[in-house]
Amino acid sequence: MESKRQILLVINPISGIGSKESFEPLVRKYLEPLNFEITTSYTCARGDATRLARLAVDRGYYGVIAAGGDGTVNETARALCDTDVVLGIIPCGSGNGLARHLGIPIDPVAAVKIIAENHIVDSDYGSVNGHPFFCTFGVGFDAAVSGNFARQHRRGKLMYLKSAISEYVKYHPQVYTVSANGQVLTEKAFLIACCNASQYGNNAYIAPTASITDGLLDITIIHAGNPLNTAKVGVDLFTGYINSNTLIHSFRAPSAVIYRQQEGPAHLDGEPMNIPETMDIKCHANSLRIFTPTKEVKFRPIITPVENAVRDMACSITRFFGRKS
Repeated sequence: MESKRQILLVINPISGIGSKESFEPLVRKYLEPLNFEITTSYTCARGDATRLARLAVDRGYYGVIAAGGDGTVNETARALCDTDVVLGIIPCGSGNGLARHLGIPIDPVAAVKIIAENHIVDSDYGSVNGHPFFCTFGVGFDAAVSGNFARQHRRGKLMYLKSAISEYVKYHPQVYTVSANGQVLTEKAFLIACCNASQYGNNAYIAPTASITDGLLDITIIHAGNPLNTAKVGVDLFTGYINSNTLIHSFRAPSAVIYRQQEGPAHLDGEPMNIPETMDIKCHANSLRIFTPTKEVKFRPIITPVENAVRDMACSITRFFGRKS
């Protein structure tokens, strides 16, 4: 008789909004008939997901499912890098950037069905000064927004929008020097984003054509502009046309170094952090195994964002009426 494949389900009970009580029975319903054995653990503090995932690696588990937002995914995935243990994602955070890039729906049933298909891709991840990221690393305005959002007592898209507006009215661009591909650029920038995946989350496409399997990071520099054309960048984030904006300078590189005058705020997959003035950034190719949809969806400006927004709305309506019934 074939031995069971062990899966650890790591649930962050406070990620995003809504109850996570249905996740364990849902995972058991779809995976146990496929010869998976499920163990469930809940996080209680920062770093728990990493600790739990490392135990799964040490015990020879087949996979670890992260049920949470991008922070939970980051904590879980960092323990699985350069191992044979596969990462699964049930996205239930505020942004869900990596899941959205991969085409994993925010509907938990659909997300679990993707894991059940057992389609695995060897993906890249990035690191800055040795800290891994799987979606985006950034300095500048996006880091300021992440810091503001982390201080809020409530989560969700509206609170993130409130944080973005609050920071926008007072933010001042900084001077950065970027060294990559044998070239050096010094520029006053609104933000610099180093992207393994295509978006921050919430269908905000900072690097629409990014790939997690090309061995390269997409680096997006938004130059300082006036309030009007900087606001236009915000619109282009959600249509997928950001690379056509005149304030944008984007390129791909396997590594880069970013300098600024002093230590300051940054974000790692949306989680705020302080980082030294020198940031050593690298892409680690084919170093993380992930359960992904069998069909890869090609990004199309406007069309892809609209399709995803419609799916999000349909999922929200289903959840609302499910709670009411």
